[in-house]
Amino acid sequence: MYLCKETMAMLSDIALVLNGREASFKVYNWGIVSPLFDNPVHKHSFFEVCYVMDGEGEYTDDGIHYLLKPGTHFISRPGVTHQIRTANGLFLLYVGFELDHAQSSETMRESFQHLAEHAVVVVEEAAQHPTALLWKSLLLQEKPASNLPQAAIPSISYSLLLSFLTLFGGRVNRTSQPRQHSNHYLQQAKLFIRDNLSQPLSLQLVANYLNVSERHLSRLFASGIHENFTQFVRDERIRQGSHLLMNSELSIKEIAEATGFSSVHYFSRLFMEVIGLPPAKFRKQHQTSQA
Repeated sequence: MYLCKETMAMLSDIALVLNGREASFKVYNWGIVSPLFDNPVHKHSFFEVCYVMDGEGEYTDDGIHYLLKPGTHFISRPGVTHQIRTANGLFLLYVGFELDHAQSSETMRESFQHLAEHAVVVVEEAAQHPTALLWKSLLLQEKPASNLPQAAIPSISYSLLLSFLTLFGGRVNRTSQPRQHSNHYLQQAKLFIRDNLSQPLSLQLVANYLNVSERHLSRLFASGIHENFTQFVRDERIRQGSHLLMNSELSIKEIAEATGFSSVHYFSRLFMEVIGLPPAKFRKQHQTSQA
């Protein structure tokens, strides 16, 4: 029997920064969840790879539907909307990560860029693929003798992430610190919000995505950043709105829509409250200072 919570805690403690000779990775989340039910339509700014250990369901990626069953691997690429749906729940392993370009070789940068653009999204009947075996080797079991030494976990995790290049059809050219579990969930919540600002964002939706209770998520925001969930979402919308006003030619109406505001009037009113200037005047003032 696998110890899901204990495995997640271990990986979140010792396998968030993975360094090797050719590549360096920043891991945003590890997940070992049973059962996992439907999640909302959403997207990430990073890769997320999932492996179905048990259960059946459906995965939608960029509008295309795929069946999920035991032994299936699937990948969500940066910026691509996706969703999992399942009636009876899945035993799902997943990891969200990105390549640290500054610390990785040109070969790895090109390989993961190719993966982002040309990945085979779903790979079925892959229970005996090396990727699946690497996944299973990370899972803690009730009998200690069945587990790898913790010292081996970072290198196995690094190998797992590299294995995605061949599993999903990427190109591989042959040449060439501890953190609290609560902070891990808070970081996942903040990333999800920032990646999905154009969508309606409620405490319930984000809590369901993380598979935690609304009360627990609310406490994480209050204790972690001394700000409630609603304030954080509002501030992130205004921050992104400011960025788009300064760095894009989008109309104020388009910016309001891109940052999840229900109307231009509401965006302008809230922007004035927070920033102290109307959006149009803020943009003009920035353009004048750059001239």
